[in-house]
Amino acid sequence: MPPEGPRFLAAIAVRTLIVLLALVIGLRLLGKRQAGQYSVYDLALIMLLANAVQNAMTNGDGHLLVGVVSSATLLCAGWVISRAFDRLPGLSHRVAGDPTLLASDGQFIRSHLAHEQVTEEQILAAMRAHGVCDLSELRMAVLEVDGSISIVPKDAKHSETKKLSKQKKRR
Repeated sequence: MPPEGPRFLAAIAVRTLIVLLALVIGLRLLGKRQAGQYSVYDLALIMLLANAVQNAMTNGDGHLLVGVVSSATLLCAGWVISRAFDRLPGLSHRVAGDPTLLASDGQFIRSHLAHEQVTEEQILAAMRAHGVCDLSELRMAVLEVDGSISIVPKDAKHSETKKLSKQKKRR
C-alpha cells in the first residue's frame, strides 16, 4: 500500500472516472468512428489527449479542472479541424496523405513499397485475408491513408463469390 493510503487512491479513482466521462462525452460528440478509421491527425489528437489528462487523473502537478479544460480544448479543436477537412478536401489530403498503389496486375511496384516501408509479405498476407491466393490473381493492392491494404482481385466474379460466401457464413 502506498504511503498516501486508501483515501488518496480513492481520490485517484474518482478523478480518473471524471476524466474518462469527460473524454467519452467529448469523443462521442465528435462523431462515430471506428478505430480502424483513424487518420494520422486522429491518432495525434488521441496521444495529446492522453498527455493532457495524465496529471489530472493521477494528482500530479495538474489539477482535475485543468485536465478537463485541456482535453475539452483539444476535442473542440479536433471538431473544428475535422469540419475544415470536410469543407476543404485538399487540406485533408495534405495532412492525411493519399492512397499509394503498391501492386498492379500481379506485379509489385518496388519503389512504392520501399517508399511506404511495406514488405511483399504484408501484401501477400492482405491478399490471403481477402481470399486472393496468387499474385497473378491480383488487379491491385493499395495502401490506404488509414494504413490498411486494400486488395482488388482481377476476376470480378471472385469478389462477388466472396461476398456471397461471407453472407452465407453469417446466416
